[in-house]
Amino acid sequence: MLRGAFLRVTRPRVAVLAAVHDHPHADTQSILGVVRQVLGEVSQQTVYDVLHALTDAGLVRRIHPPDSVARYESRVGDNHHHVVCRACGAIADVDCAAGTAPCLTPADDHGFAIDEADVVYRGLCPDCSTERVTTRVR
Repeated sequence: MLRGAFLRVTRPRVAVLAAVHDHPHADTQSILGVVRQVLGEVSQQTVYDVLHALTDAGLVRRIHPPDSVARYESRVGDNHHHVVCRACGAIADVDCAAGTAPCLTPADDHGFAIDEADVVYRGLCPDCSTERVTTRVR
């Protein structure tokens, strides 16, 4: 993947790319922790630099859900969205509605050539929904 994106293959790049693939929607600190388990000591700045390079190359996508730090995912090249749990912060991918993508057709595009839309659904994940119901029953 790195060579295909014309990036040099380095141990930090391989480790960061693997961490993002293995831990979708992870934040930088979580990725840093995984990379340090694989490589030993690596600087936070190195991980930031690699994430930036991978994002610029289109190998990972940076998302910034409301009320959250930036997250990274390996699902790129499609216009999917996310659902975020209000209680625990869990994040999951949500595909666009079937058929035409209404999220790409704004009421007024102001002359922009739109190629992507960010939609964030918010609610409670199954675990937190169950926990709230159980808490109320007691």
